[in-house]
Amino acid sequence: MSAHHARIARFGSRPNRNGAGTQGRRRPKWRAYLAIFVVGAGAAWGAASELGFSRSITKGLVEHYAARFGSASRTRLTGWQEFVRAHPAERRQTQGSEVELLSSVNNYVNRIPFLSDMQHWGVEDYWATPAEALASNGADCEDFSIAKYFTLKELGVPIERLRITYVKAVRLNQAHMVLAYYPVPNAVPLILDNLEEKVRPANERTDLIPVYSFNDEDVLLTRPGQRAANAGSSLQIRLWRALLDKLEKELLL
Repeated sequence: MSAHHARIARFGSRPNRNGAGTQGRRRPKWRAYLAIFVVGAGAAWGAASELGFSRSITKGLVEHYAARFGSASRTRLTGWQEFVRAHPAERRQTQGSEVELLSSVNNYVNRIPFLSDMQHWGVEDYWATPAEALASNGADCEDFSIAKYFTLKELGVPIERLRITYVKAVRLNQAHMVLAYYPVPNAVPLILDNLEEKVRPANERTDLIPVYSFNDEDVLLTRPGQRAANAGSSLQIRLWRALLDKLEKELLL
């Protein structure tokens, strides 16, 4: 196995509570990976189970985003809520597997137009909440992955099966972010990517080199030729902490 393919295989290393790793889009400077971490982040975050869910959108939040992004944002937010309501757990059990749900969520979120953070927000790196991405009608790879993560959580997919994953996109020669889904621990994950409509196994995505991954519980670093290493709580990630803070503030609007 080549060194390149050995790194790709690490997508499948310990995807349960110890995850697997990768990196986001647009930034060819790999020092940006290190910049997103903060040292000694020991804060106990209020892990409200419905943060980021479509059913957590308040009327005040809808009007706040309508004033900020225009009246069409109301339609986009209610459309997200209707999409989630159309996929109840009992329907999934009788009409299809979680794999079919992944494709549906991937395609739905990928309809948001791609905009870089600098184009959209005027800053180099900004992680939008799912409601922000939909209301503003713009997202980059981080925002796509985050929206898919929270939507699948709301639809009942256990978080131990989901890893927001930073990769190097080889063909683009830049950082990128995807969402990885592990049907069982140590399986080869399925990759939800805004660059592709089809959800495919990681071993078919040899254009992606994992760097690190995270979910609500932890961060995993990926090293060539080694098992993914647990790097502790995901609250170490500065932009993730900022995102959770924004989600809590959304509930108050």
